[in-house]
Amino acid sequence: MAVSREVDVLFEVRNAFFIGDYQHCITEAQKIKPPSAATAVERDVLMYRAYLAQHKFSVVLNEVTSSSPSEVKAVRLLAEYLNKAQDRQKVLSQIEQILNSGVDASNDTFILMSSSVYLLEENFDSALRSLNQSDSLEGAAMRVQILLSMNRIDLARKELKTMQEKDDDATLTQLSQAWFNLAVGGEKYQEAFYIFQEMADKTNATPLLLNGQAVSLIHQEKYEEAEETLQEALAKDSNNPETLLNLIVVSQHLNKPPEVSTRYLAQLKDGHSDHVFVKQYNLKESEFDRLAEQYAK
Repeated sequence: MAVSREVDVLFEVRNAFFIGDYQHCITEAQKIKPPSAATAVERDVLMYRAYLAQHKFSVVLNEVTSSSPSEVKAVRLLAEYLNKAQDRQKVLSQIEQILNSGVDASNDTFILMSSSVYLLEENFDSALRSLNQSDSLEGAAMRVQILLSMNRIDLARKELKTMQEKDDDATLTQLSQAWFNLAVGGEKYQEAFYIFQEMADKTNATPLLLNGQAVSLIHQEKYEEAEETLQEALAKDSNNPETLLNLIVVSQHLNKPPEVSTRYLAQLKDGHSDHVFVKQYNLKESEFDRLAEQYAK
């Protein structure tokens, strides 16, 4: 007798979100008639997170209320953080209060959202501390990203191995493998490229996947191929910060006229003032101006 398996109605919605195909995630989520309350909650969480990725914060703030499920309200916390700079300390205080009072381990969404806020604050230790309560594949993928950012390749390797043992073919496991390969370098750059390329061929060549390919090519000094890939990404989203940043790098390597990279930089600074590169660039620029003024006296 055949074993009956429940169909994962959110499979496409989930994968679309993970590869950065946010509009497709939203469109498919709106089509689904969830078979259970739990599925309805996960659908809404994915859909609202996709809206946040599109910088449509007001959609989440207007639709998620105090009567919404706790998982969905966790997404609203991230929306409040992203929407107004002056509200960020308030959101951080709320997160700390909830974590200190003991968060329900079953509310993985809150764990992921609080960790996302800490990441935006560049507080890696707190992000990892929050994520230690998550046993989901997405929680593991976030731990891999953070550990790589901290140059703890040894710990990232262990985390990736755990993901592979749990589900080697999962989209998040494959993406984590590609990120890990980029961090290791050498011949792994080409392996990372193949992972991003295969995922793009199977699904949709999103800016996230195209930027992954481009970074792999940049590390291999294949700058013309990288530029072609980034132009494809730019055509899909003309304001994607990673695309603009990588185009600045490629333009320098290809000895493009200075105004080309300057133009990309201006667009990046104008549309993404909170991006870590922009904040560091502005800090260095201010420091340079201060020193220049000091020695001009």
